[in-house]
Amino acid sequence: MPGEVYHSIQLIRDEFLMNMQKFADSIQRTIQQLEGEIKLEMPSISVEREVSDLAADPEAVEVLEQCVINWLNQISAAVEDQLRKTPQANGPLAEIEFWRERNATLSALHEQTKLPVVRKVLEVIKESDSMLVANLQPVLTELFKLHMEASDNVRFLSTVERHFKNITHGSSFHVVLETIPSMMRALKMVWIISRHYNKDERMVPLMERIAWEIAERVCKVVNPRTLFKENRASAQHKTSEARNTLHMWKKAYFDTRAKIEASGRGARWEFDRKRLFERTDYMASICQDLCDILQVMEEFYNIFGPELKAVTGDPKRIDDVLCRVDSLVTPMENLAFDPFSIKSSQYWKYVMDDFKIEVLVIEKEAKKIIDESFKTLRSAEAAFDMLLKFKHIRSREAINRQMMMKFHDILAQYCKEIDIINKLFVQNLDNPTLYKNHPPVAGAIYWERSLFFRIKHTILRFQEVEGILDSDRGREVKQKYLEVARAMKDYEDRKYEQWREATELILPTLMKKSLLTKTSPIADEVAKSDKGAVFAINFPPALKEIIIETKYLEQLGFSVPELARNVALQEDKFLRYTEGMQRMLDHYHVLIGTLNEAESLLLDDHSQELIRVFRSGYKRLNWNSLGIADYITRCKQAIGKFESLVHQIHKNADDISNRLTLIESINLFKYPAPKSEEDLPGVKEFFEHIERERAKDVGHMVRWYLTIGPLLTKVEGLVIHTNTGKAPKLASYYEYWERKIYEVLTKLILKNLRSFNSLILGNVPLFQMDTILTAPEIIFHPNASEINKMCVHCVRSCVEITKHFVRWMNGSCIECPPQKGEEEELVIISFYNDISLNPQITEQAVMIPQNVHRILISLMKYLQKWKRYRPLWKLDKAIVLEKFAAKRPPCVAYEEKVQFYSKMAQDVLRRPLTRDEHCIRLQLGPLANTVQENAKSWVTSLGKLLNESAKEELYNLHEEMEVADRWV
Repeated sequence: MPGEVYHSIQLIRDEFLMNMQKFADSIQRTIQQLEGEIKLEMPSISVEREVSDLAADPEAVEVLEQCVINWLNQISAAVEDQLRKTPQANGPLAEIEFWRERNATLSALHEQTKLPVVRKVLEVIKESDSMLVANLQPVLTELFKLHMEASDNVRFLSTVERHFKNITHGSSFHVVLETIPSMMRALKMVWIISRHYNKDERMVPLMERIAWEIAERVCKVVNPRTLFKENRASAQHKTSEARNTLHMWKKAYFDTRAKIEASGRGARWEFDRKRLFERTDYMASICQDLCDILQVMEEFYNIFGPELKAVTGDPKRIDDVLCRVDSLVTPMENLAFDPFSIKSSQYWKYVMDDFKIEVLVIEKEAKKIIDESFKTLRSAEAAFDMLLKFKHIRSREAINRQMMMKFHDILAQYCKEIDIINKLFVQNLDNPTLYKNHPPVAGAIYWERSLFFRIKHTILRFQEVEGILDSDRGREVKQKYLEVARAMKDYEDRKYEQWREATELILPTLMKKSLLTKTSPIADEVAKSDKGAVFAINFPPALKEIIIETKYLEQLGFSVPELARNVALQEDKFLRYTEGMQRMLDHYHVLIGTLNEAESLLLDDHSQELIRVFRSGYKRLNWNSLGIADYITRCKQAIGKFESLVHQIHKNADDISNRLTLIESINLFKYPAPKSEEDLPGVKEFFEHIERERAKDVGHMVRWYLTIGPLLTKVEGLVIHTNTGKAPKLASYYEYWERKIYEVLTKLILKNLRSFNSLILGNVPLFQMDTILTAPEIIFHPNASEINKMCVHCVRSCVEITKHFVRWMNGSCIECPPQKGEEEELVIISFYNDISLNPQITEQAVMIPQNVHRILISLMKYLQKWKRYRPLWKLDKAIVLEKFAAKRPPCVAYEEKVQFYSKMAQDVLRRPLTRDEHCIRLQLGPLANTVQENAKSWVTSLGKLLNESAKEELYNLHEEMEVADRWV
């Protein structure tokens, strides 16, 4: 925001706030006048009668006299109270507020004396010739006089109220500075016109209050304890404004005093100057001291800046001095007294004396640093710039004089710099340091001129100061400079002449170079036939260098040969040609790189046709030729045509590859998913499902395979425009794809066999088989031999699917017809004959049945644990039990036998009913049921025998009892 706009906004804000305060004060005074702090007590009797009637009534007169006495007491007390009051603050606004309060109070009383009731009571008192009349009039006259004085003072002081508010509440010293002159003019008018503020006893205290307010404003804003921690420019501005404000207060007073004396109107201002200006003058001197301190600090900071550090090369020493400069203000920041108090003037003088002594010490140190630094200058130009700068910046006068005496040291340093530059020039004459992308000759001249300009620039700067080169030392410097400059000029001319002669000699030969060069990554005899050629742009580096040299040398102001200039002017054209050819060759090489060996042989004729188009680029055309653009266009067209053919062949190759990918991804062992975790398919069901799914997949695979031949016939049409399927030109291409098919089928079979073998040896059961009892043996169902046969058949069938892929006739993509073998048997020539002999496939095909066989053996070993139950079915139960019964064993023997077989039946139920071994789950439930039934049949038979034995014993006992009865 611009300064003027910001200042206007501040003034508007201050004016608005002061007017709002004035309005609020007016409302408050009106309320006081209406309500009144002191209310006169009205008579207790009615005064509606005539004055004469009331005056003739002694009782009424007595009551009214008492009322008047009360009034006189109230008014006298109020007047005395107001006369005792003084302003409550020290500022000028407090005096205005004091008169306003007195005016409000006395105005309320005065207005009450004008009330009709009060007037009538006073008339009654006068009519009755009361003794109170003599006391009444002086009191009312005093009240009126004081009221008029207060009212008059409020009216006149209100004219300067806005100025007092600006001095007290203004946003900045700028507002106070603008206010003081206008305030003095307003006070002058008050002095001349007012009936009460035209005397010293009133005006001097008022102006003393103004001086106090200005002084307090300065004390609040300018605090030496924090002033030096603020921004230096802001602190200087603040302090100078405070000093100017204090000076303006005194100046405005004397200006107004002179105008009053010149006008001859009103009394002269012969006020007590000590009361008005003693404090402000002292504070102005303190502000001046603070301004001087800030100025000294700024001057020291200007001296000990980056420029002096760069020249001296000793930044630490400069920083140490700056620390001492910073410590100059430490005593001011730690003052134990009020610097603006006149009582502390002696203490402040001690502080300033110490400050000045320390400043002299730092000046001495600065001179010493400058003397020592200019003896070891790092840069003559930097030192010279600093000296010139010290001419224009505000710094310590003594140090400035010291600095201006150092031109001799600068010339000495410049001589050293010339020697250093000359040494660099001589040491690197034959191998100059070049800028990036600079050519050798022009780069060397640029290097030489950069060295020259480093010394030339400095001596040109010296010429800015009159007389610096006219001294003995200056003439010596000038002579040394001229010697080095002549040597550099000779080097520059010699370099240019050598380049000019070489350019005129070799440039015509370079322009006759062919556009392209041809190389080959294969044998020389193949390279001679253009087969497998790799092309590169044959733009001679020397020609490129000549173009760059020509451009730079012309920029340096040299006259270059006409032919070199013409070639350089064609740089954009050469750049277009080289970029066009590079894009064209990159396109060609990328395209050739996409061809495999079979495709390269297939497209050999087309490649040779494309190279024939390229041939003029390395046989006939050179960089002087006019048909280069047409040549690039022809090459691009030929490459585009070749690219179209390549894309079509690649599209057909991708179609074939997609079909082979589908074939390779087929799963030839798709086993049935179990209906539940417990219900697995049986062995026969498992292998039959695999065979069915395989038959479906083989049908798809054969259909995909049969589409490859037509795709190759389509390629034949693209390349040689026939569709026989047995073109000799494509023989190697047919062979390439037949080999791919063999590789895919081999990977297919090998991958599936390995996958199936992993499933066989996995921990997830794939199928289940039962265990049955065929006394006296426990066997699998189906038996192990059948399972091995099914596994072998499944693996053999997997390999035999390759019989469905018929081989192609030699040099074609047509299926070979069945051939007659031994005994007139028709033989189909397929990939099976080769794939079945593959050692990896053979190994996997043998490994799978072996793994299944090992799993079955492991399960058989597990079944050996069931032989403990063999007595249940191995022994002839009838014979064994008959022999046991013939021995007529006791009941306990029967009990032991029954417990043995019952425990055996229960033990069978506690055994696991399944056994998982890799891919096979063995179901033991049927076997367990059979064993349990056999055990139960033994228990039943023993029960029958025990029953028969018991019956027989019982019958025998009954017969004996009958015989005994008969005897009795």
